Formats: sequence, structure tokens, C-alpha cells
Amino acid sequence: MEKLEILASITRLSPNVVRVLGQNPGKFQLQGTNTYIVGKENPYTLIDTGEGKDEYIPILESALRETAPLKNGDKPHVSDIVLSHWHIDHVNGLPAVLSLLRKLWDEGKSSSSSSAPFQPPRIHKFPFPNNSEPERSTVSSIIDALPPGSFTPSPTGKPLHDLHDWQVLSMESVAMKVLHTPGHTTDSICLYIPDDKALYTADTVLGQGTAVFEDLSTYMNSLQKMLDLHIGPIDLDIHTAGSAPTYQVLYPGHGPVVSDGARLIETYIKHRLEREKQVLQVLESDTPSSSHWTTWEVVKKIYAEYPENLWLPAAHGVNLHMLKLEKDGVVKKVGGEGVETAWAKL
Repeated sequence: MEKLEILASITRLSPNVVRVLGQNPGKFQLQGTNTYIVGKENPYTLIDTGEGKDEYIPILESALRETAPLKNGDKPHVSDIVLSHWHIDHVNGLPAVLSLLRKLWDEGKSSSSSSAPFQPPRIHKFPFPNNSEPERSTVSSIIDALPPGSFTPSPTGKPLHDLHDWQVLSMESVAMKVLHTPGHTTDSICLYIPDDKALYTADTVLGQGTAVFEDLSTYMNSLQKMLDLHIGPIDLDIHTAGSAPTYQVLYPGHGPVVSDGARLIETYIKHRLEREKQVLQVLESDTPSSSHWTTWEVVKKIYAEYPENLWLPAAHGVNLHMLKLEKDGVVKKVGGEGVETAWAKL
């Protein structure tokens, strides 16, 4: 890979944060997965590991060597890796990243008089709320295949260090606060970085376009939680506690940095509430049958002026709105499945 190509994928966002692109651009990944090196000096914290593309590793290596260099030869480049959620474009690169970190350490030791042993990084992730979820197997298969000694287990012997909501991660050169923000996935988190007045949002809020989600009800609650953080909860308990707003910018999992983070989150909430209002207006109008609307009938009504090739993906979103309204006690399912699911307003 050419030097200019490598440099184009590395961006210093602040004295504390360097963004490294995961080299997996696509329809849903935009320019690719954003991974972040966080800290003022080594050992750094790495947020997410990309999809596992071979092209990513030399770029991350260049970032660690040049943009976030090794200043303390007795300590590794990276002490902690935080995985924002289980999707493969954020976790699949873990084995290659761990191999790179060991290689960098071994190369450094060959030219150093230090006798300090290698300290493999800790891997942090929010646990799945439901132990039976099949998504767990995606992460487990990656972790199970890692060679012994390539990471540092938790004090209880578990491979992963479990994160919890509002946890303060006090790394050696930077502090972050964990927000559990389910909706995109059940294990999704955001990370508040007070030194940057920034919120890392993973895939809950993107730098461009709108995010996808599994559960609209919990997703809306998470968006509101992120917005509430903007004015600073009293239990923040990091050194910027009491200052408001707590963050200005968003560091998303995909797309560019967002300069006015709270406004974008407000836009996300407004968009979903407007769509919900449209759905309710359709349900309150005369039904095609005597008692209900199907998801597909609602889509045809709301998206009548849109190309028909957008209707099927729109139906997925409408179904998620219906499930939220069902949870809110506004509608009930009366039959059918998929786009033919029938709904009646209560």
C-alpha cells in the first residue's frame, strides 16, 4: 500500500484521539468502519478493530508508529481494546490487531534494553443481556480462536472484561464513561470522552444518513439518554462533572465527525417521531378491510410517492414502529407475518 493511501486513512482528531479507517467501505459502512486510538501517550486504548481486512493492519501499524508513537518503552502500544457491539465490521479484526500488537512489542524489545514483559491488552465489551442470543456465538468464536497469551483475561478468568452502564474507564492517559445504548443491537454502547467534549456513538448515530436498529422502543430511549447526557447528569463523576454541555462533537462508528452532536441526535428523534405520527395517521384513517391495516398497506400509503424498490426495506422500518406502538399499548397485532402482518389500533 502506498504511503499516501495509508496517510489518507489516518486522521488526528484531537491531541487525544486518532481515527483509523477499517478499509471496508460499503453501502452500510459508508467510507468504512471508524476505529479510534485514544490517549495522549502509550499505552493507548483502541476502540473497535474493524472487519478484519488485510489492508487495515498496515494502516493501524503506521498510526501506532507515527501518529500515536511509543513513548514509554516499558509499556505496550495498546493496553485496552473496547468493542462497541458484536457486529463483524467492528470485531472481526481482533485477531489480526492482537498479532500486530505482539509484533510491535517484539520489534521494540529487540532494540531496547528494557526487561519488562509483554502485557497483552484487556478486551472490554458490554455483555449480552440474554445469554441465549445467537449473536454471542459470533464474538465467542473469535475469542475462542485467539492464541493463549494474546490478551489479558478478567480477574475472574473470563476472556472479556464486562462493561456496565455509566462505568468510568480510567485508562492510563484518558478517562471515558460507558453508556449502554441498546437499540441498534442489545449490546451497543457509546463512550463519553470528556477531554475531547466528545461522544463516541458507534452505530447508534452515524456521521451521515440514519442508523438501523433492532428495537425501536429501546433505540428511542437510548437516543434520549444520549441527549440527556449533553446537559450533564449529576452522577457523571469524571473530572468534568458539573460542566454543561458535556459533549459537543460525535465520533461515529461510520461517517465523518459530527460538530453539533446534540442537534443531530435531536434530528434522529424528530425523524422517528414524525414517522410514528404518519403510521398512526394511516391507522386512524379508513382501513382497507373492516378492522385492520397490514404493514404492506401502511407502506404503500406512506411511501406512495417513493420508488417501489424502496418499499420493501421501508416495510421493515414500519414493522419496527408497529412493534414499538404495540409495546406502548397503542396497537395490537391481529394476524399475519412479515409485510402481511395485520395491525389494529386500540
